[in-house]
Amino acid sequence: MRKHYLDNIRWITVVIVVIYHVIYMYNTEGIVGVVGRITNLDVQYYDVFQYIVYPWFMPALFAVAGISSRLYLDRHTDKEFIKSRTTKLLVPSTIGLLAFQFIQGIVNASISGILFREEMPFVGKIIVAILSGCGVLWFIQLLWLYSMALVLVRKTEKDCLWKICGRANLPVLIALVMPAYVAGQIFNTPLVVVYRFGYYFFMFLLGYFVLSHDEVIEGLKKWFPAFAVVSLVLIITFCIRFFGLNYADNPIYRTMHFIADGYFTSLAIIGGMAKYGDFSTDFTEWMSKRSFGLYVFHYLGISSVAYYLAKPGYISAPLAYLLSAVCGFAGAYLLNAIISRLPFFRWAVLGIKKEKTNV
Repeated sequence: MRKHYLDNIRWITVVIVVIYHVIYMYNTEGIVGVVGRITNLDVQYYDVFQYIVYPWFMPALFAVAGISSRLYLDRHTDKEFIKSRTTKLLVPSTIGLLAFQFIQGIVNASISGILFREEMPFVGKIIVAILSGCGVLWFIQLLWLYSMALVLVRKTEKDCLWKICGRANLPVLIALVMPAYVAGQIFNTPLVVVYRFGYYFFMFLLGYFVLSHDEVIEGLKKWFPAFAVVSLVLIITFCIRFFGLNYADNPIYRTMHFIADGYFTSLAIIGGMAKYGDFSTDFTEWMSKRSFGLYVFHYLGISSVAYYLAKPGYISAPLAYLLSAVCGFAGAYLLNAIISRLPFFRWAVLGIKKEKTNV
């Protein structure tokens, strides 16, 4: 039986990511690579939305990916898993860069000003534009690496560790925040800070080894109110403590506060959705089928509006936010509908091999 709550977590979280990126594009917290402030406000209090969601939305997605990997491997071989993940994740994040995402790279590099440096040779600008096209694809790049590493781990542990993790009770789930914190201190890239190899790998393995057990999920459902309260307290205090600072960079993303926020909120979301969100409707199915396309394409619409219209001052700040959101969603769905029907591009950009696609 399909676990619909996992599908619902994915598409809801991706929608939150799109909204986050709209606000993030015009933030005043000093995060590089975006247009930044376009208002006359001394303090953009609505920027707090970034602090509310940033610590947990990617850890939650990695944990869900770990659960989904276990469910897939229960019905498929390692070879099928490797082939499936390579087509769906590696191809779009590599070949897709050359086939389409370089367009996103041009916009990203233009926003940062790299393309306008006269001292940089033309070939260098091309390379920068292509690499800048990675953008949001970092998530599926890491997910592919983790999936390949998981195959090796499975050959070693042969489900012994997985069976032990099925006994995880409330004290164990609480205690696991400590290895999550340790993982958050290692294998963090210094410049492109989204590549937090240690922390995200831990959350992926947490999903695979621990949260893939029905018994553990039943415990999360039972203790959902407690996890929800802890999550709410951590989110509120995180906003109070760090509002106005660069929440996405060192040292904030290595603090226990940041890690605990992401960890316990992820558990609260998974437990809450398993309890109240395990259903499917025509709308949720529609959103779920298009969540990958929404994730892959949404940033192009947001960044294009920001660079070509908002930054030069051609539109007002309220219209820039509104138009960025509209183009983020509508542009992504439109691109998904078009590219998923093009024989080569649906494979290169979206990892789709089938001829017929429901769009």
